This record gives sequence, structure tokens and C-alpha cells, in this order.
Amino acid sequence: MARRWTNTLTAADVTPKATFMNRRQIMAGLGGMAGLAGLGGLPGPAQAETLEPNSWEDVTNYCNYYEFGTGKGDPAKYAGQLTTAPWSVKIDGMVERPGDYDFQQILGEMTLEERIYRFRCVEAWSMVVPWTGFELADLLALAGVKSEAKYVAFETLYRPSEMPGTAYRVLDWPYREGLRLDEAMHPLTLMATGIFGKDLPNQNGAPLRLVVPWKYGFKSIKSIVRITLTDKEPQTSWNMANAREYGFYSNVNPEVSHPRWSQASERRLGGGLFASRRDTLMFNGYGDEVASLYEGMDLAKFF
Repeated sequence: MARRWTNTLTAADVTPKATFMNRRQIMAGLGGMAGLAGLGGLPGPAQAETLEPNSWEDVTNYCNYYEFGTGKGDPAKYAGQLTTAPWSVKIDGMVERPGDYDFQQILGEMTLEERIYRFRCVEAWSMVVPWTGFELADLLALAGVKSEAKYVAFETLYRPSEMPGTAYRVLDWPYREGLRLDEAMHPLTLMATGIFGKDLPNQNGAPLRLVVPWKYGFKSIKSIVRITLTDKEPQTSWNMANAREYGFYSNVNPEVSHPRWSQASERRLGGGLFASRRDTLMFNGYGDEVASLYEGMDLAKFF
């Protein structure tokens, strides 16, 4: 099993559900570690602030999920017709135990936990989201990764009868994403099954999606039906659509602008019409945890 992300919170740090749902300040996940840092326990910029999640309305009604339409409100409007049970995930390629893994079987093998992560879209808006999920490394361990594997490829469900946006060739469906194996095995890389302590809504990628908090949001592929271990860099949907604008890595980097959006700053949703923009943090604020993955790489070239 890969190195685990260590949650140093105690029972005293748990926020009552009523308080949590009322959007009062939360101390959990990396945000919760900020309080411990103040006591001399944990240094680092990722723990330098307390993260207060956006509202349920923000998180579930402002989404990019083009299989249901290109408008931010289309996923919430149309994703209700998506059937998410039963659900299985095919895990194949360079694994010891390939097969179709039933979603409920997966849940029975995993340890679910809550994490509050910053979420940064390449369109230069951001949120803070309280996820429930398990580490991807644990799922890969369940399937058994062979030593020759170097990358992990992901594929979203493609079901045109329930996904009206796929009638338009916005992308080459099904949606595809990929990570280097060490990125996939990193303790911050989460497979999310819920938000705000509830099951994941369809528009947010039910029943199972990826969350990679130091990368732009489109890397966190939704409604996953296939995971393939491979020794070759996998094709990814946005890179296939426009390689000049979307690289394979897509790490949040304020020094490398997208041709249409400067990445130097961001608009935090929920801040109101006149809220000022804030500076974007390198690796979305998780540099202490992940910068070593890219040591020696030219991040302007490998964007």
C-alpha cells in the first residue's frame, strides 16, 4: 500500500453536522491542520489557512460536465436522469487482478474519510469543497499494480440516452484523463463518493470521481467506469482537443497562463459580485506536499 496521507485531527476537532451544514468555519482535512500548525504541530503553506467550504448551492449548481451541456447550470438541470446504480468500474491493463469491480464491493473494501480541498478551475474560478472518499492508492492496491506500469488512464461513462450533451461533438467522447503513477499513488489523490457528508450528486460525478487538488479541475474526471494501468502516457480529452492550451500535467501554476485565462489570480465563487480576486497559489497551495514530484522538470514545457 502506498504512503498514506496522515489525518492528525482528534475527536475534539470534529465539527457537529448542524454546524457544518450551516457553513460555519470548519476544521477538517488540510484546513483542520492549520489549527495544529498554530500549535507548533505542522508547518507548510497548505496548512496556512482555515478553509471554509463554498455553499451546497455553489458546489452543486456551478459545474463543468459537458456530457450534460456546456452551460454551468446544465449538469444540475439534466444529470438527474443518469442511472448510477448498479455501477461497476473496470480495472485493467497492467494489474494483477483485472476485472469489473462492483461499486458497492469497492466501498466495502475502502476506508472513507472527509477532506476539505481547494478546487481551482482553469477558467480562473475556485471553490473550497468538502469531499468524502478514499485514497486512489488503496483502490489500485486492491487491483494490484504490476511493476511495469507507469501511468493510470481513466474513462467516464458514455451513455448518450442519459447524457444529452454527448449529442454535440464538443469533445471526442468518452471523456478521458490520465495521471502519472506517482501522482495517482500520492496520498492527496482522492476517489470521491460524496460531498457535504451526502452521496455525490449526479452533476458532480456520481457515484465515483477523481479529485486531484493540485491540478486544474478538469483533471478530476467524473463518473468513472474504467481505470487502466499502462506504461505509456495516456491520451486525455482536453489535450486531444487542443494540445496548445491543455497539457497532460495541468498543475495549477500562476506563472504559466492559459491562452484565454491568466492563471495569476482567481475569483472565489460565493464572494459576491464585488469580491476582489485573490492570488493563485502554486500547485493550488499544495506545493509542500507535491512539488517534489516535479523536481527538475521545466513546468512551462510540461504544463
